[in-house]
Amino acid sequence: MTIAGLVLCVAGGIQAQDRLQVQGTSPDLYVLHTVKKGETFYSLGRSYSLPPKQIASENNISFEQGLQLGQQVKIPLNNTNFSQKSEPDPHGTPVFHKVEEKETLYRLSVNHNKVPLDNIRHWNNMTGDGLQKDSYVIVGWLKSGGGITAPSTPVASVPAATPPANHPAATPPASTPAPSNPAPSNPAPSTPVATPPASTTPPPPVTKPDQPATPAEPAKTPDSNNTGSKPPVTSAPAGSSFEQLYNQQTGNGKNVSSEKGPGGWFKSNASPGKYYALHNTAPRGTIIKVTNPLNGKFIYAKVLEAIPQIKQNEGLIIKLSDSALEALGTNEAKFYCQLSYED
Repeated sequence: MTIAGLVLCVAGGIQAQDRLQVQGTSPDLYVLHTVKKGETFYSLGRSYSLPPKQIASENNISFEQGLQLGQQVKIPLNNTNFSQKSEPDPHGTPVFHKVEEKETLYRLSVNHNKVPLDNIRHWNNMTGDGLQKDSYVIVGWLKSGGGITAPSTPVASVPAATPPANHPAATPPASTPAPSNPAPSNPAPSTPVATPPASTTPPPPVTKPDQPATPAEPAKTPDSNNTGSKPPVTSAPAGSSFEQLYNQQTGNGKNVSSEKGPGGWFKSNASPGKYYALHNTAPRGTIIKVTNPLNGKFIYAKVLEAIPQIKQNEGLIIKLSDSALEALGTNEAKFYCQLSYED
């Protein structure tokens, strides 16, 4: 069964089930289930792949007391029943997040166990980083249980290009048999509307990366006797996928704004060779060329949102993903850099 098949309508005239909508933020992610006639802790345990007593304990309900018709039950999402792997359980059920105003793809990732951005793009057939308010985005998969059904409508995310023929979303199955038990009832809101501006919510706390991401291409070492001259010219790191966009935005370097000052970094799960940045004035999607003047190394980073206005970010002109920091050849919490981007 393909990913696309999991998010199509249930055929054969069977009443469609509502999508599973995630609540809360990591590490406290959960879905709400409205108890239907005949349901027990045991049936919910089978449906959501959790021990029945854990569900009772999570809701402060006596296991012997049982459930009441119409009662809302909190179903935690954890390593036991929730997966955010790139290729999910083919029999699992997508879990959706409803996009809020000013929410960015980066912020959505942080709030949902730092799920890799590329996984979100893959699950939702997205070609960019933009999100639309009130749209639905898959953030993970409920592992196969006894009676959870797939949602009845596709993801209402940002418009994406038509997938290639070999993409799992290209050829959906003709129909999907209806499961035996109904899914949690959470009514789906209306069609998505406007594209929001960037968020200013703080990024995750800074911690030193355990392992470097894609290492930068070795650069020539400046002459030790040369203390004031321009650093040697080096080529961009291998896999620098944003260089072409930078050239388009700046007219091949003709229309450029420059900055110099201290930079910082944040933890990211981006693909190797793709670098991301937080910047206060450059619009989201701007490609910034960042140069380390101490060794001449440079990278191209895509702006996700503004730098959060908190004490640890005071005075910074940019924050880079950890892989970009490694590519620039430094491991300092704060480092001096030069920026160039569209004027």
